[in-house]
Order: sequence, then C-alpha cells, then structure tokens
Amino acid sequence: MSIENSKRAPLPGHPGAARRVSDLLPVFPWDRLEPYKQTALAHPGGLCDFSVGTPVDPVPELIQKALAASTDTPGYPTVWGPLELREAIAGWLGRRLGARIGPQAVLPTIGSKELVAWLPGQLGLGPGDQVAYPRLAYPTYEVGARLCGAEPVAYESVDELDPARVRLLWLNSPSNPTGRVLPAAELRHAVAWAREHRVLLVSDECYLELGWEAEPVSVLHPEVCGDDHEGLLVVHSLSKRSNLAGYRASFVAGDPVVVKELLEIRKHGGMIVPAPVQVATVAALADDAHVAEQRARYAARRSALRAALEAYGFRIEHSEASLYLWATQDRPCWESVAELAALGILVAPGDFYGPAGDRFVRVAFTATDERVAAAVERLTA
Repeated sequence: MSIENSKRAPLPGHPGAARRVSDLLPVFPWDRLEPYKQTALAHPGGLCDFSVGTPVDPVPELIQKALAASTDTPGYPTVWGPLELREAIAGWLGRRLGARIGPQAVLPTIGSKELVAWLPGQLGLGPGDQVAYPRLAYPTYEVGARLCGAEPVAYESVDELDPARVRLLWLNSPSNPTGRVLPAAELRHAVAWAREHRVLLVSDECYLELGWEAEPVSVLHPEVCGDDHEGLLVVHSLSKRSNLAGYRASFVAGDPVVVKELLEIRKHGGMIVPAPVQVATVAALADDAHVAEQRARYAARRSALRAALEAYGFRIEHSEASLYLWATQDRPCWESVAELAALGILVAPGDFYGPAGDRFVRVAFTATDERVAAAVERLTA
C-alpha cells in the first residue's frame, strides 16, 4: 500500500470512521441480561427461560406440508406476492378483524421487526422529523427512528405530541410488554388526531388474536376508522398465532397509496418474502383451528404462571392480552431479575421497554409445559 493510500479516511463502519450507523443506536439490551442467564443456567433443575417471547411449539402440520410442497421454486418471487397470497391476507383481515380491504392494499414483509425498523426510512423520514411511540414499547420503534436520523419521541397520550413535527405515530395494541389493550374509543381518538394533523398512523397488532381478558380491536375496523383507511397502516405477524417465527411471515396493510409507495421502494431493495413462505402463509391464514389449539396451550401456561407469580409476591398489571405477564414487586426491576435468576428463572427487566418500566419484569409464557411446571414448582415451594 502506498503512503498516499494509507492516509485515506477509514472505510464506513471501520474503527476511526467519523460516523458509524451503530453509533446512532442504543446498546442492544439483551446483552445486559447475559450474566443473569448464566446464573439461571447453573440451577440444578435447569433454566426456565421466559425472557424472550419465541415460540417453542411445533409448526402446524398443514403449514409444514404447504411449505414442503412448494420447495421446487427456482425462479424469483415478487415483492408483492401472487394475487392468491394478497387475497388470503385481505380475506383474513376481513374475517378476523372486520376490515373492509382489498388485495391491492396489502403487502407481505420479511417479518414484522424488519418492517418496524426500516419503515420510517423507507417513507423518507429523516432529521427534523419525529417518530412517536408509546412510553412503554418494543425497542425497535426507537431504533427505526434513529436509523433514518429522525427523532424518537415516547408519549403517554397523543395530545401531548407536537403535530408540526410528528410524521409517524406508532400504536401497539395489544402491547408488548404490558399486554394492555387499547379500547376502541382510544383508538378512534388517535385516528382522528392523526388524520387532523396529516400524521401517518401505524398500528402494530401482532398480538391481536391473543386476547385473554379483553377483545382487541384493529384500527382498520369500521367502528374505529370509518369507511376508508386513509393515513392508516396495520402490521401483523404469523410468528405468534401460527408458531412461524422461523419463517419470517408477516404483512402490512391499510392505506393503498402508502402501500403502493412501500411496494415501489421495496422492489428496488429486493425485499422479497421467499416463495415457499408465501405459500405457507396462504395455508396458515386459511385455517383457524390451529390458532385455537395454540391459544389453549398459551392460556393454560398463562394461568399457571400468573398464579405462581402472585403466590410468590408479584402483582400483575394489565396483561389482558399478548404473550406476556407484566409483573412487579414494587422494587427495581433488576433486583427481581436477580432473585428469579437464582431460582433458575430468566425474565426480561422492564426498563428494556422504557424508563417507565423500571419496577416491572416481563414474563413470557412461550415456554414448554414442562418448563412452566418447573418454574411454578420453584415459585410455590
């Protein structure tokens, strides 16, 4: 290498570069949990991991068969997917959510987290814009804002936001981490606020089919949004309802103008759901029986863990839907994490989801029946 070349500026991403994308992002929270995981792993009865809400039950056989039957697909699939897929999505949205929507207003995505992280940038947001999200929220809403240089803003009520600066408003019902379900009246108010101020409202509804003590409502329901979907998008995933986290099967739907713009952008980026997964998605959305079976499994685990946590001294707040129990001992969350880790039980500290969660832990009931039973025994011994 010549002396001249050796004096060039470092490549982007290399140490010494003026700015790295990673510098814009918060510390990856799950790395902080690793020492507590090691403590829990050392328990004689083994680890009971309730920290991450990842499915552990088998993929339903009908979905596996659909995937296997379509593996001989050597050609490129399309970003939009075949009409059959979009009709299946639109049909499910109508049947399960009461949304009046056509296949031109839906778009498959490569998992919902990908969409959440890249949506603000794909829509052209940047410095000077604000992306608003609930004060207790999935961390990727903030990440998505930071990736495009926009300002992330946590809110308690939409009325406290600056309508001159907010360009994208996230809702999340049922909530991750709290399991809270927003009532239809609150959803209507948010929709009206967003439309009045020309703010795009995006509702993350990935847990909508997992209501326990409340019936979640979609923002695309006519009782919430009226006769059209202008200015509205919803995000849905098959990871939780159908155990398809490994398939990365999800979709976004709503305002057809915004969906068309996203389609054009994602075509250029090659953001394509693999063809076998597209076929599997059609099969999954056409069948409600496997969803009911999985709900029954989760309901039993939820009931057992809730009773055990309460017997141990935790108070459960919200948690009327989703795959989590939002629990507190009215003390700093990391103290509760440490105490449970000593029992071989790993949970997520509430401050992962915002400062307002610093006295809570999130307990996912996405573990096997055997591990749930082991945790219940330790908590109630």
